[in-house]
Amino acid sequence: MCAIEVTPVISTERLVLRGPVAGDAAAMARLAGDINVAGQTCAIPHPFNEDDAERAVARAMHLDWGREAKFVIEHRNFGLVGMLGFRTGALGRPELSGWIGRPFWNRGYATEAARGALTWVRRDWRKRLVVAGHFADNPASGQVLCKAGFLYTGDVEMKPSKARGEAVPTRMMVWLA
Repeated sequence: MCAIEVTPVISTERLVLRGPVAGDAAAMARLAGDINVAGQTCAIPHPFNEDDAERAVARAMHLDWGREAKFVIEHRNFGLVGMLGFRTGALGRPELSGWIGRPFWNRGYATEAARGALTWVRRDWRKRLVVAGHFADNPASGQVLCKAGFLYTGDVEMKPSKARGEAVPTRMMVWLA
């Protein structure tokens, strides 16, 4: 008997969210290697090269999709434009994170991807609460989260940024299905 593991695929008007594959590493490295992208995330170091991207893809390909999810954000015409994921955070709550490559900023892709992913979270993952945060010096990410339905909690936490090498004030938000 042969077992095939299938990751979820989410389609929106312009995007497809799917599990990462080995062929994604070069585009991931090119986009996430930009300090302006990496510096707005907790987990991406700078520099971030193709070897780093290959290791990230390998980890993502072996996730327990019951606890975590990592999606490549793929534009139907432009290919990989970013990534989005959920991990189990504090108190066992799913926490949303993600990034969009700088050439694709200000086009609504992050909002569209977040909305599609949250529909999946509610319908397929059956979660009713997701937390997220954005660095206080990145209000654009806060706007994305607000448009996706998140609300500010009033909490500010210090979250580490590997690319910056320091903890950054992070405005926390919550989404309720």
